[in-house]
Amino acid sequence: MNAPTRIHDLSIADLSVHSRAGPIVRDVSLSLQPGRPLTLLGESGSGKSLVAQAVMGTLPPELTASGAIRLDGADLIASTPDERRKRWGRAISLLPQEPWLALDPTMRIGPQVAEVHRFVRRQAAQRSETLAHENLRDVGLDHASALYPFQMSGGMCQRAAIAIAHAGGSGLLIVDEPTKGLDADLRDSVVARLIEEVDAGRLLLTITHDIGVARALGGTVGIMLEGRLVDHGPAEQVLMAPSHPYSQALLSADPRSWVRSAPVPSGDVMLAGRGLAKAFGDHTLFEDVDVEVRAGEIVSIVGPSGCGKTTLGNILLGLVEPDAGTVERRKDISLLRFQKLYQDPPAAFPPHQAIRKGLRDLVKLHRRRWDEVETLLARFQLQNALLDRLPGQISGGELQRFAILRALLLDPVFLFADEATSRLDPVSQKEVVDVLLEVARDTGLGVLLVTHDRALAEKISTRTVMLARRDT
Repeated sequence: MNAPTRIHDLSIADLSVHSRAGPIVRDVSLSLQPGRPLTLLGESGSGKSLVAQAVMGTLPPELTASGAIRLDGADLIASTPDERRKRWGRAISLLPQEPWLALDPTMRIGPQVAEVHRFVRRQAAQRSETLAHENLRDVGLDHASALYPFQMSGGMCQRAAIAIAHAGGSGLLIVDEPTKGLDADLRDSVVARLIEEVDAGRLLLTITHDIGVARALGGTVGIMLEGRLVDHGPAEQVLMAPSHPYSQALLSADPRSWVRSAPVPSGDVMLAGRGLAKAFGDHTLFEDVDVEVRAGEIVSIVGPSGCGKTTLGNILLGLVEPDAGTVERRKDISLLRFQKLYQDPPAAFPPHQAIRKGLRDLVKLHRRRWDEVETLLARFQLQNALLDRLPGQISGGELQRFAILRALLLDPVFLFADEATSRLDPVSQKEVVDVLLEVARDTGLGVLLVTHDRALAEKISTRTVMLARRDT
């Protein structure tokens, strides 16, 4: 493990983040010392990531920070852009929430890790390659060094980003949703890696909606709601006996405590795959897989990252050709009504187009009504003001809810939901799942859900397809 740059203290006092319309984050005060990680929990849009961006110095230009953020006495808010850049990757590293946007699509993963050792840590070229291979092996990607990001699953991209963040050896490591899209085993290995970072002397600030991650990391936990810190204290105290009503609702929304509510199929088979097989090069993902989805039911696909869950759904939609087997779709229904929710919503939205413009274009093109948009905004608890922002100006969870809203506007009969709730906090996840269940029951929508959360699959699925990762 790289010896980290030694940092002794991060203090945040009365931090507020302002937009032209007013404050988004208000009066947040936190501190972080070696050996005691800090974890922030809260719903999508609560301001967790804005706190991290204020510390990193990467707030969008239309936002400003006030208050005090001091790293070993240095005033981060007052720092010049050049001073901030000198800290990036050396004193402070950020593992971003969207690895799809953070990785270079034109470079293979191995060289992306190696260049951190080469140009940040000033290692020789051959030594950099050796260290990069070790970093990838530590996150279970020793076989993926020659792959480009577009050839990897969302979970694999997340692990690659973790390897890059680790390689810099910074004294302060900020990780934003480090385990989203990962199966239970990989989630546990990532948490173990973060604990190793703490044991090595790094300061660790983690932003997550995974309560299990917060429990495993320990240290200090803060819970945010609408830009404010509503609960804060030792992890065992906050997670066992939360004081704020929202904190109590957050902890009780874990899928393991849900009542089973799988919808009953209400009609014919909408889509089916028979004897499906797929390999990429010498790597076989799956063979002889059968799956069908009837009207009104939810079928889940579960399995470890990289086992082919997304590929299977893409084959059913006709986006990828199978190596063997057949796909059957209802021929009397427009292909437009077979929709997909992408695992990485930023990949599905034009980055320079406001959300409102995209939705208005869709409504006009497909002869829908704007009041349908307004009804869905209310169902997904999305504020009207968010419509005038760019995709990069709203949280990952909010953008995922917009992706679901957009898909439902087209009156789908089949929805391939690829990790549709992976970016949502437990409360928002429960609300979105309830909407999907309601739509499935009321309209006969058939859903194929990819998830790493077996508890979620067991509670809402009619049937579950299990895939395993193959070595060859």
